[in-house]
Amino acid sequence: MKFTLSWLKEHLDTQASLDDILYALTDLGLEVEEVTDPAATLQGFTLAKIEAAEKHPDADKLRVCKVATDEGEKQIVCGAPNARAGITVVLCKPGMYIPGLDITIKVGNIRGVESHGMMASMRELELGDDHDGIIELPSGEVGDHFADWLAANMPEKVDPVIEIAITPNRPDALGVRGIALDLAARGLGQMKPAKTASVAGSFTSTINITIDEDTREGGCEVFAGRLIKGVKNGPSPAWLQQRLTAIGLRPISALVDITNFFTYDRNRPLHVFDADKVKGDLRVHRTVGGETMLGLDEKDYTFPAGCVVISDGNGVESIGGIMGGEVSGCTEDTVNVFLEAAVWDTIQIAKTGRALKINTDARYRNERGIDPAYNMQAMEDATQMIIDLCGGEASEVVVAGEVPDVSRAYKLDTDRVQSLVGMEIPADTQRDTLTKLGFVMDGDMAHVPSWRPDVQGSADLVEEVARVASLTKLQPIPLARPSAGVPRPTQSPIQRREQIARRTTAALGYNECVTYSFIDRKSAELFGGGADATMLDNPISSEMSHMRPALLPGLLQAAARNQARGFNDMALFECGPAFHGGEPGEQHLLVTGLLIGQTGPKDVHGASRPVDVYDAKADAEAVLAAIGAPAKVQILRGVQGWWHPGRSGKICLGPKKVLGIFGELHPKTLQEMGVKGPAVAFTLFPEEIPQPKKKTATRAALDISDLQAVERDFAFVVDAEVEALTLVNAAAGADKALIEDVRVFDQFIGGSLGEGKKSIAITVRLQPKDKTLKEKDIEAVAAKIVEKVSKATGGTLRG
Repeated sequence: MKFTLSWLKEHLDTQASLDDILYALTDLGLEVEEVTDPAATLQGFTLAKIEAAEKHPDADKLRVCKVATDEGEKQIVCGAPNARAGITVVLCKPGMYIPGLDITIKVGNIRGVESHGMMASMRELELGDDHDGIIELPSGEVGDHFADWLAANMPEKVDPVIEIAITPNRPDALGVRGIALDLAARGLGQMKPAKTASVAGSFTSTINITIDEDTREGGCEVFAGRLIKGVKNGPSPAWLQQRLTAIGLRPISALVDITNFFTYDRNRPLHVFDADKVKGDLRVHRTVGGETMLGLDEKDYTFPAGCVVISDGNGVESIGGIMGGEVSGCTEDTVNVFLEAAVWDTIQIAKTGRALKINTDARYRNERGIDPAYNMQAMEDATQMIIDLCGGEASEVVVAGEVPDVSRAYKLDTDRVQSLVGMEIPADTQRDTLTKLGFVMDGDMAHVPSWRPDVQGSADLVEEVARVASLTKLQPIPLARPSAGVPRPTQSPIQRREQIARRTTAALGYNECVTYSFIDRKSAELFGGGADATMLDNPISSEMSHMRPALLPGLLQAAARNQARGFNDMALFECGPAFHGGEPGEQHLLVTGLLIGQTGPKDVHGASRPVDVYDAKADAEAVLAAIGAPAKVQILRGVQGWWHPGRSGKICLGPKKVLGIFGELHPKTLQEMGVKGPAVAFTLFPEEIPQPKKKTATRAALDISDLQAVERDFAFVVDAEVEALTLVNAAAGADKALIEDVRVFDQFIGGSLGEGKKSIAITVRLQPKDKTLKEKDIEAVAAKIVEKVSKATGGTLRG
């Protein structure tokens, strides 16, 4: 929506500066998008007077002028034919930018004579097309600012143009008067009385109007018109042309310019038919499909069924509320016109405009909503302007349909307004605000003005009061603490674990993925899901038919897409929920990482190698340690089918307390998901980690023994099927208080051990707490270790 400052002041009596108006508009919700202020471009240009003008000694068409300026007398060489002594001119000093020439002038030397500036023409200052000579001013004193002189003598030359963005729910601001009303309510001036007219008809219109029954509902509410005979169409007056030109409209003729003026001035689209080209009466109806019309934009339109149009005996003459037809359009030869003012259904306007792909100012306003109560008065006001500018004699008004009743009222709860807005706004101020906006107050009931279709409830009254009061005045008030002391953390323990796990995994070099919670049935079944309980009733696509049972499918699909684009080495992770049912609460939090390809780029030293199960195990243990898992855990077998059975394991606190799973993915799983190996992964269950017994954030004191630790080595001969972990766990359980660590350092198969046997060597570290260990104490613990291992594995101490 564009308008000029002077146009705004036709409705608003204000002394506010342009900056104050611009700030208020944006603060009121009418965001200023662009301002074109010619006066700002002309800042610095001053008035000067030519004292003498002599012919240039080396050029016939140049004159050397002595110019009186606010900085004393200056010598300026000028080639304008009207440069002469005694005239007041506009001075451009060296260093100033000339917008019409797109240059910054400097002290020059023209044919051997120095020139200290220039005297500007209208074109050079972008004030017109005249460039035959320099500007001659009939008044003004030397040193006066040219912008001030223009504001006093030619205000249209420095009239700022303002463009604002209009939200779809504010059609009232599509007229200059509606914008002025908002500014007046803010306190930036007083509204001037609206100019209204009443034109008595002197004869009966020969053109009548009808609206089809199927068009009254959801098509055209009311259609008013009148015949005006004996008009003389021609160029509109200068003031009207200047207003339309300023906002980017091309003046066409007085009749057309009048309708454009009302479109922008009062948000009231109108249309004029050349009455002599209308055959018979006008009929508002819906198209059956296939009708055609040549529009005013000189394009042919073919109508689908259901469009609301205006037809006469010749056919379709106008698209209701959107565009008139070329056949009945007004020209310079028009003598008799039929003026139309109608209220159209907003939804119907939008449908027709979209179907025909037409965007006009009329459609833009009619589909957002105009003031239905102003319809009949608009007919009178426009008639008066046509008579004033074009002459003629008006008929009586003919009307089809009825002006819709949009009256409604809502209760204003002044206390509720203050509690919702958060500002102290006195009740009288609230009522006064609504009154200035056009609401009629009847006690606590606010009757909504007919031009505000956006106000549909009491909540909208709160919004009106708040935006006029300005939400920039809100003072921040901290929320009261529910209890004294240090506030409790806002995150739950599981949320903190999730955050720590995400950061730790990223720190290990993984790239985070965020995949859909929906996957296809085949992938879901591959990872233990795909049941009907997790199937979506209305999936987005067949590839998103089920809730994911794990995070691995999404990561593998992402890996496959990356491999297809040439990225073969990657580390991906995701932290989020997986679903074991379709009911609320049937989900669990997972942290899953995926390693594919090599550990790094090719290396001359051979440091690059394929990722293996131990990479996944190390990363899983690092994340578990970060989120508070116990240091002592068990590694057990028995993982799901999508893991490699011999190269994977569970990290457990016991057979039933699984904290995570790591390992290599089964080759069949990779083949089904379209991923090229090697691929290893880990999946952690943060919710399974026991909560710490100590709830405080402080750490326990560091417990370091000052007594000497002792290490002893043992080698056991066991069956080849016995796992090293079984042996390690048995040895560690011999004396949990004294044994600090047990680790494997050697394995031997074959030789003198015989078929089906192997030797596993371990180191046991003993750390006393209260006294130094003696040899008999060490021997006693060693005996317990041998006994425990023999019982657990059936092995014997190797001699």
